[in-house]
Amino acid sequence: MKKKLFVIILIMILILLGVDYVSIKRAKEQVPEFVFTYAENHPEDYPTTLGGYRFAELVEEKTNGRIQIIVHANGISGDEKTVIQQVKFGGIDFARVSLSPLADYIPKLNVLQMPYLYRNSAHMWKVLDGEIGKEFINAFENSGMVAMAWYDAGARNFYNSVRPVTSVEDMEGLKIRVQESEMMVDMVEALGATAVPLAYGLVYSGLETGVIDGAENNWPSYESTAHYEVAEYYTIDEHNRVPEIQMCAQATWDKLSEEDRKIILSCAEESAVYERELWVEREKQSEKFIKDEGVRVTELTSQEKERFREAVESVYQVYCTEYTDTIEAIKRTQ
Repeated sequence: MKKKLFVIILIMILILLGVDYVSIKRAKEQVPEFVFTYAENHPEDYPTTLGGYRFAELVEEKTNGRIQIIVHANGISGDEKTVIQQVKFGGIDFARVSLSPLADYIPKLNVLQMPYLYRNSAHMWKVLDGEIGKEFINAFENSGMVAMAWYDAGARNFYNSVRPVTSVEDMEGLKIRVQESEMMVDMVEALGATAVPLAYGLVYSGLETGVIDGAENNWPSYESTAHYEVAEYYTIDEHNRVPEIQMCAQATWDKLSEEDRKIILSCAEESAVYERELWVEREKQSEKFIKDEGVRVTELTSQEKERFREAVESVYQVYCTEYTDTIEAIKRTQ
């Protein structure tokens, strides 16, 4: 009888221990090993932001919750220049930024955003997804940042509140906001305008108060920021196709195992495919919306676009003398 009672008690203890063990195991599985931050300066519904959320979801899924990435959208982590500095020093783990401010830290990146460099979007992706693109990914070495995947940002065009721009002469004297990038400043001034470096979040008020006359950006940005409300003249010249990039702080990268790095890179690349698809759709929607709002849209003639291209030749001489071979290889890419 005593033996039977002992067995029953033992079984009960084992059952209780088993339950506790399972509970502890599950609790441990729910606590991530890493929780990282991701900076994005666009709104929640913007293609690059949605790409960032997709990246975070994929990483959490493929690591079974062991790595979590929290996306901070709407520029709450600061402007892109501030974000880049924080990524360099490990204050922010991941970010999506434009190449323009990055080029001040990695000058070679200026090549990829030179004015009127690409024939069209397909040409740019042939370049970035090929050997030339890998060469630029490798240019991040020793920068404090690790490049992961290219994001789309469409073609940039000029817009202003003063007059339609149909020729180079129409650019004369306009105060145009540019990203905080020396190359962008020189490009705008080569066209006869005055470049005004200004944080992205200050553009609307700058246009409204006359601090600036215009700016330059793609269709979705022009629409999502409501800049069309205070700058009604939009000129399609496609002066830049500035790709954007997802990157990781080197300090964060160094914490990860080789296996985790492979997972994160694959998730970044998968999110980039997703973002590019979203971009194409959003670009069409934004263009239609803007035109329906009555914005005066002007498309440069091929002859006039050539004049714009000739006007910025000096920019190539300043920023690309060391990279002439690369520029020619890009132009030859089919």
